[in-house]
Amino acid sequence: MSENYYSYYESPIGLIRIGGTDTYISEILFIDDKTKIIYGEPGISDIIHQCTEQLIEFFQAKRRVFDIPIHQEGTIFQKKVWSKLTDINYGKTISYLDLAKQMGDEKVIRAAASTNGKNKISIIVPCHRVIGTNKTLVGYSGGLWRKKWLLQHEFRAVNGIQTLF
Repeated sequence: MSENYYSYYESPIGLIRIGGTDTYISEILFIDDKTKIIYGEPGISDIIHQCTEQLIEFFQAKRRVFDIPIHQEGTIFQKKVWSKLTDINYGKTISYLDLAKQMGDEKVIRAAASTNGKNKISIIVPCHRVIGTNKTLVGYSGGLWRKKWLLQHEFRAVNGIQTLF
């Protein structure tokens, strides 16, 4: 069994914990509560170092696609939803209804939305790119202000200085 490593990155939108093993990233989470910091962890792995570098490039608007191996535990349905999220292009959004339709049944909208909220690999698995059917910002475990920031950051990088929201 692989050892778990953790590192922290102070991003433009707050502290991010990056977790993983020697072979994949399993967690990119915003840490607002400093008591959630994990102390005494082993040194970082090469993959976590690469992930941090790619996140820095993302925040500098120099990276639109991540090429870091990722893994998160979940049901077959959850893994399918997370896979669909990685298909959403940088600077674009889809609705929760669109996501459900991509899953093959618009009736799974609540389950797809719930799974979106359980994503533990923020930014790389871009759950922030899913918005309400009426184009409103809804649901983001990192906080709606971060979702808005991320979407505007990507939109500006693709389209110039305009704002999306």
